[in-house]
Amino acid sequence: MMNWQQLITNKRLGQEDRHTERHDDRTEFKRDYDRLIFSAPFRRLQNKTQVFPLPGSIFVHNRLTHSLEVASVGMSLGNDVATRLCERHPELSSTLLPEIGQIVATACLAHDMGNPPFGHSGEKAIQTFFTEGKGRILHDMVSSRFWDDITHFEGNANAFRLLTHRFKGRRPGGFVMTYSTLASIVKYPFASSLAGSKGKFGFFTSEQPTYEKIADEMGIIRLSADGEPACYARHPLVYLVEAADDICYEIMDIEDSHKLKILSFDETADLLLGFFDSIGQQNIHNRIATEQLTDDNEQIVYMRACVISKLEQECVRVFIENEEKILSGEFQGSLIEHISDIPRKAYERCAKMSKQKIYCSKPVLDVELAGYKIMETLMEQMTEAAVHPDRYYSKQLISRVSSQYDIHSDNLETRLMAVIDYISGMTDVYALDIYQKINGISLPIV
Repeated sequence: MMNWQQLITNKRLGQEDRHTERHDDRTEFKRDYDRLIFSAPFRRLQNKTQVFPLPGSIFVHNRLTHSLEVASVGMSLGNDVATRLCERHPELSSTLLPEIGQIVATACLAHDMGNPPFGHSGEKAIQTFFTEGKGRILHDMVSSRFWDDITHFEGNANAFRLLTHRFKGRRPGGFVMTYSTLASIVKYPFASSLAGSKGKFGFFTSEQPTYEKIADEMGIIRLSADGEPACYARHPLVYLVEAADDICYEIMDIEDSHKLKILSFDETADLLLGFFDSIGQQNIHNRIATEQLTDDNEQIVYMRACVISKLEQECVRVFIENEEKILSGEFQGSLIEHISDIPRKAYERCAKMSKQKIYCSKPVLDVELAGYKIMETLMEQMTEAAVHPDRYYSKQLISRVSSQYDIHSDNLETRLMAVIDYISGMTDVYALDIYQKINGISLPIV
């Protein structure tokens, strides 16, 4: 059984043996939050696709606005859970437990930082370059563990790498985050060799010792035996980060679809009101009338706010009711899967509608097709350069790679990982720009 006092710690990766003098009253977890907000990788999220194309005349969500909204919901989830836990366990009130809201909000900010350009299409392009594309020839040139890492490339694992890896010129411990924040972003706490059966994974082979160190220090339950691929139970706060993400991406995609006229007002209102019983629906209609919200968009915004509040309350209830199972590593599925029947069925309806009308809509498919081709081309060109670094054109391409990535290493796997680091860190706009330049489609204007 995991315990809260061990799970919530302000120990920092890379500063375990050092005392750092502080000059203000911020908590260590607030420092984590501020460190991410002002970081370049976080800023780059503003030019990374969430679902729909980057803003034109109608502003929809990108990875940055999505992450900020997830952090807001995560803060509410964490604060409400902390309050309920302190009521149940008064002895924890004087510990770091009340800081859960800040930890969850910070992890929410970081949860998409490892995602490559063009959303899931970019993620798939990296994977399939090695499984279906020209990257297949590398199979016998790298270790089996590294091959598992790159063929199952995962944005979540890449976020953990981004925050913890010592890139060139960076301090030991990467962003030097607290253990609790780092553990809270690892949604799939197992090695890539298990990704075939589980679908995703949480850390690359290069960062596995770091995760194991953090997990063992915090008493996170290890599910695999010695000698088997690493597999851990989730840190409990992962469930809250996941819930905040689940709530935001599903509900906000519905709102964005209404703005883009993919869904009509009646379709959108029907989906959102479906989260409530007849009394709840009537209360919403009464409030809309009282507030004199006659604009369709404003009515949808109000309904959406009501849905998010409802789902937040439901997820808090599920977490508290299953605290013991969560701490013992026995809880199965996500919090959303265990909410009450009416909101759960409404959420499932939204998910079904998203698959049928939103994710298959022309704007979304166009981004996926273009993004896949751009990413495929970048992977082909840059990987070729990493495998044959002495060729003239390879040297030209390599010279574009930031000095923080170890593209000049004598080790092939290190060079290949540098390529993935470089490309996955690009924004959509930058990836398109590089694609056009290396294909001779555009030239710099002097």
